[in-house]
Amino acid sequence: MTDPDAPGAKSPGSLLSDEPTVELIFKARKGDKLACEALLQRCLPSLKRWAHGRLPAAARGSLDTGDLVQEAAFSAIRKLDTFEPRHVGAMQAYLRRSVINRIRDEIRKLGTRPVAQALPEELSSAEASPLEHVIQQEAYERYRAALQELRPRDRELVVARIEAQWTVNEVAEKFGFHSSDAARVAIARAVERLMARIPRDEGSTR
Repeated sequence: MTDPDAPGAKSPGSLLSDEPTVELIFKARKGDKLACEALLQRCLPSLKRWAHGRLPAAARGSLDTGDLVQEAAFSAIRKLDTFEPRHVGAMQAYLRRSVINRIRDEIRKLGTRPVAQALPEELSSAEASPLEHVIQQEAYERYRAALQELRPRDRELVVARIEAQWTVNEVAEKFGFHSSDAARVAIARAVERLMARIPRDEGSTR
């Protein structure tokens, strides 16, 4: 029997894939349907949350925000050949731009001028993690190698919280934790184990 906690083993979980988002992008470009589904699964929750309230009220009669986000995401996934992922968070930024462009299209249909404050392109988070900054600074291959060394459950938690940007409450619900606090502790431990495996410079050791 395969050990579900062994490095590389796949555990039953809430993600279709626990691979880094960049890896899924490369697979999706080659026509891998499961990779496309996994990208949408991990990106849509945070994208819908980010887009909430950004569609002007005048444009909501024929299209609600959820529909708009889903249409924009599907369209963006079909155009991955034109997208070059340069860091772990690049996919979310790419999808947000797609949503913003879609909102602007709806505004133009109404013949109104977009309000500058209505379309902020940055997402503020009350629970920002330093790991995103570490990943941005470290070589991608070191992050990828460290991720693969984690137990499947820890790997899924890191991907869900950092790459998919799910909230702690979303992680708790989708991974079956009994409370948000339990999910927060599990995420913190998974992140700590990952960071311990990423050397801070070429000469560092674990």
